[in-house]
Amino acid sequence: MDIKVLTGAADQKAGSRFTVFDSQAAPAEADLIRRLDEGTAGIDLAAPPVVLPDFCHKAKSEMPSSIAVATRNTIRPALTDAALNCGMALMTLDIGRPAIDAVGAFYRQVISRFPSPPTWRRDLTSREVLRAAAEGADFAAERYGLGQAELDRIEERGRLDLEPYGGPGRARRDLPWLVVQISRLRFGSIGPSTHFLEFQEVEEIFDQRAADHLGIAKGQVTLQFHNGGGVLTGQLGALYAKRKSASRMLRAEMSVQKPISHLLTARSRDQLSSRLAAYFTAGCPSIPTSGADGQRVLLATRMAMNYGFAYRLATYAALRDMARSVLGAGTRLIVDSPHNSVYEEQVGGKPALVHRHNACRAYPAELMAGHPAFAATGQPLLLPGTNRTSSYLCVPAAGAHRSLYTACHGSGSIISKFERSGRSGPDPLGRTTARFRYDGAAPEQVPHLDDNGVHEALGILVGHGLVRPVARMRPFAVLT
Repeated sequence: MDIKVLTGAADQKAGSRFTVFDSQAAPAEADLIRRLDEGTAGIDLAAPPVVLPDFCHKAKSEMPSSIAVATRNTIRPALTDAALNCGMALMTLDIGRPAIDAVGAFYRQVISRFPSPPTWRRDLTSREVLRAAAEGADFAAERYGLGQAELDRIEERGRLDLEPYGGPGRARRDLPWLVVQISRLRFGSIGPSTHFLEFQEVEEIFDQRAADHLGIAKGQVTLQFHNGGGVLTGQLGALYAKRKSASRMLRAEMSVQKPISHLLTARSRDQLSSRLAAYFTAGCPSIPTSGADGQRVLLATRMAMNYGFAYRLATYAALRDMARSVLGAGTRLIVDSPHNSVYEEQVGGKPALVHRHNACRAYPAELMAGHPAFAATGQPLLLPGTNRTSSYLCVPAAGAHRSLYTACHGSGSIISKFERSGRSGPDPLGRTTARFRYDGAAPEQVPHLDDNGVHEALGILVGHGLVRPVARMRPFAVLT
């Protein structure tokens, strides 16, 4: 592995307003720093906002990707994705590398179960939607016959407590009937675009002790998948804020549902005014968490996180069953890690809300004492490349606190920039990935790049003491 390791303190941009982890070869763009500056000006920051490698901006989002922002007494939906708990998971298979025909048969089952475009099939009852929002991964584990071993591999064990904000009873009252009915659709799918389902082979181990703890070994076949948090997460994101990211159908629905949920239930002129500002104003202004509406948003945030955990565990359960029936393989979940989240954490010894946008939490071992799976390693995290490069499984390092215990969730923008500029070229060994698509066409053999781009991102994280690499995986087939 040829990683250029950077050393020294993170750069402080715009005075001391930001903590930026970048490099000379992959600098954080000044225009995006200014955009983040405008988006965080005047709010109750608990620490300087953090900018990580793969810093870029997607048109559907208010804020750039690869950031972590902590606030003291407000929540700001725009500081993360409109649909919370988009994330990635890694699972191992107990077989050798399957033949391409077997891979194709596996992907055909995936497409049959999770077609794209999706159908209007209802996967859940109304009661199950409410259970998923209240119980999180516990609901999915019960429904699909999973156990403690899988729950232990999920961040927060896949469940955030609703009791501080009114519990399941309040959740049932706050979730509109129409939102619940729409959220019965498409539970546990993957989908195309930036989402993927990738077969990989573990080529290198860098930290044998951590690899043994996590259950990763050289030569293993792995499946890594990236999907969203499910329909309810997008519904709640649109219900409690005016976001840039919304389909025409969702906007039409919310043009009716939001006034019913927020304006007709307002108890005073002041509350009506505050709800108009909080839920109907572009840019998603900060909402004080001490007030009644802030408490409603915090409850909705926890429901969305729970539903997303249940959704991704349902995906794992389906893939487990397909791997067994098509490939004759047993599976094991290594880690499930969200990268759009809002958590209540300690920052500077005091409570804060940490908003992460396309960035994953990286709690070191000292913050996970007694954890049944991660006490010795800390919370594992995935640093994917693309389906043309290696990807990495990492664990937090001693300096993770400097980034609000956060690492970037990928390196795709750096890889693209390196390829366009000529700093990255074809893989010297001429390897390829068989790329399958949802239209059922024959797979395309896509030539690999070298790993210069993903190594630049990893080098920044390693050099600043944020993470340690445990294993490197190389793709050989992908559905995207």
